[in-house]
Amino acid sequence: MANHKSALKRVRQTAKRNEINRSNRSKLRTQIKKLRGAVASTDKSASGELLTPTISLIDKAVNKGLIHKNTAARYKSRLSKHVAELA
Repeated sequence: MANHKSALKRVRQTAKRNEINRSNRSKLRTQIKKLRGAVASTDKSASGELLTPTISLIDKAVNKGLIHKNTAARYKSRLSKHVAELA
């Protein structure tokens, strides 16, 4: 366990940041799964409606440092392609 006051503070900050990161990562994964489920069920309207908020969450994840920008680009490209194939 940490002994210095500054080290104890870092432990608290890290724990708090881990919770925030876990929450944001969970939201992102859930949203992507919802969109993939809509695409798998060939539901055009639901897929179209879910695409914009999913892309928004992906962009937010990049800004928060949750995922790399190239990973985000890959997700957005593939998801957009699948939704476009339904239309």
